[in-house]
Order: sequence, then C-alpha cells, then structure tokens
Amino acid sequence: MSRLAVLIDAENAQLAILDGLLAEIAKIGTASVKRVYGDFTSPALAPWREQLLAHSIQPIQQFRNTAHKNASDSALIIDAMDLLHSKRFDGFCIVSSDSDFTRLASRIREEGLLAYGYGERKTPTSFVAACDKFTYTEVLRAPAKGRSAPPAVRKEALVENSELMRHLVDAAESCANESGWAPLGNVGSVVANHLPEFDPRHYGFKKLSALVEATGLFELQKRGSGDSLSLYVKLKPAPASR
Repeated sequence: MSRLAVLIDAENAQLAILDGLLAEIAKIGTASVKRVYGDFTSPALAPWREQLLAHSIQPIQQFRNTAHKNASDSALIIDAMDLLHSKRFDGFCIVSSDSDFTRLASRIREEGLLAYGYGERKTPTSFVAACDKFTYTEVLRAPAKGRSAPPAVRKEALVENSELMRHLVDAAESCANESGWAPLGNVGSVVANHLPEFDPRHYGFKKLSALVEATGLFELQKRGSGDSLSLYVKLKPAPASR
C-alpha cells in the first residue's frame, strides 16, 4: 500500500466530509501522517477538536496574528515540503478548496509522487489541474436523514458535456483492439489522465459502467465470471445519414 501524507486545511474544508474523506483515502493507501491546520481557538473550528482524537489527526494550531493573512496555508506548505524531502511517502492528499496550493501540488508531482486533491466544486481550475486526481468533496458527504442521494445526470446533459464525451470516445478508440472492444478499466484510466477531476460520482453514478451506459454511445460486454469478470466497451456505429 502507498504511504500517504494527509494535510487538511480546516479553514477551507468541511468537518462533515471527514469520515467519507478518510474512507476514500483508505482505498488508495495508508495515511501515515494526518494533520489538520487552523486556528482551533476560533468558534468556527471548535467542532474539529472533538473529532481529532477519534481519527488520530494531529492539529497544527495557527493563531491569526494578522488580519487577512492565512498562516495556516503557509504552515501546511512548509510541512509538506519537509515531508516531501524526507523521501518517506508515495503521495500527498491535500484537502482544501484554495488555489494557494496549486504550486505545492505541482511540486509534489515534479518529485515523482502522486498529488491527490480534495475540495468543493468551487475549487479553482488551476488547483484541480495541478493534481493527479481531484475529488469533489460533495460526493463524500453522507446524505442527510430523510434525503436520498442526488439523482444521476440525464443522458441529454451528459452528451452535452462535449469535453467529457470527447475524452470518453478518444479513450475508447485508443484502448480498442482490432474488433473495436476496449477494457473499461483502461478507458477510465486514460480519461482520468486527462481530467484529474473525472469521477463517475460527480455525475451521480456509483460506477463508471453506469455512466458509460447512460451516454448511449457505447455497447457494454461482460467477459468471464466471478473474480475474473471484466467489462469491455465499444463505440456504437454512428447513425446512417439520410
């Protein structure tokens, strides 16, 4: 398993995502370091204190000595660089919606390590693009009691997303064999290499296969069974013009 450093900007992250965030990170590696940055004397961040011990997260207290200056960002970046130069980690998880961490994510990748970003949909594109993978934290929240999960995006809306459709089609064509079939997992990997924020959950689908099927552009085929079951996709023929 990959050794990961998890660095959370409490002033730009929601406590409600914490359980989902740590569960998500557990899928990709072991959180060897977990730190959260902020002024925990502030009433706004007081709820964080109750959760830190339960999740074994180290708080890094940063007092607001100067108005409009974010000492937490600077502390997080300095710690990240120290951890980066320790050569003990395979990747970093930066939890924030702040564009100030764009250069940090790029620097991590320059060292050959993986940069995972987690932030709200309002996160600037520069930070999203600087990461190897970026997950919008809205999908990490547990649905409120009495509320169901958000509905999947309609087929029409999916097809109208020209950038997503172009990358899906290009990936399917580049991964296809002579008969036109491509392993679905390979297609997803190629798309994610171009779009760090690509995740079926961002469109209301739990799995890539459901998203691909919903576009109406592909045929899906199951091969094998049990643990060896694999999914393949193939572009449907273009409609004949009249």
